[in-house]
Amino acid sequence: MGGTSLSGVRVLVLTISDGVASGGRADESGAALAGRLEAMGATVERDAVPDEAGRIAARISAAAPTHPLIVSTGGTGLTPRDVTPQAVRSILDDEIPGIGEAMRAAGRAATPLADLSRSLGGIVGRSLVICVPGSPRGAMESLAAVELLLAHALETLAGPHDHGRPAARGDAARTSDRASAVEDAD
Repeated sequence: MGGTSLSGVRVLVLTISDGVASGGRADESGAALAGRLEAMGATVERDAVPDEAGRIAARISAAAPTHPLIVSTGGTGLTPRDVTPQAVRSILDDEIPGIGEAMRAAGRAATPLADLSRSLGGIVGRSLVICVPGSPRGAMESLAAVELLLAHALETLAGPHDHGRPAARGDAARTSDRASAVEDAD
């Protein structure tokens, strides 16, 4: 896979927004992200869910077995409805702190407010999950900040699990059970 090519990779772009999920607002960030990922060669599916932790966790958990890359946009700010980081952390097998750090560092070039973003990245099964801000500009700058990491991360996740990762990782039933537990908590 090398470089920034995502040729043939199935990607879910998940917009987390009450307005977009209800059809009351256009999904500019999701469209921009999908366009960039398609230009990199990915096959992109788009979806939207409201700012509800259970719905977010359930949708990502359901997509993880079939989508090696999941990019969510929205819900990473500081308002009470911004619950994306909490929802995603509840289902992660591992967080990758460098992804969030890279996105915030790149964002500082445009605005000092980038440090308020709670963007993050992590692993669910063998899928890479990246949570970017909901504004089109913030979403695209954040994706650009980690583009060079994507192909290598996906290649590593798809490889054999003989380097200390448990074989059960990515088990669909386990992922589904976690999503159900999170959904029940909402």
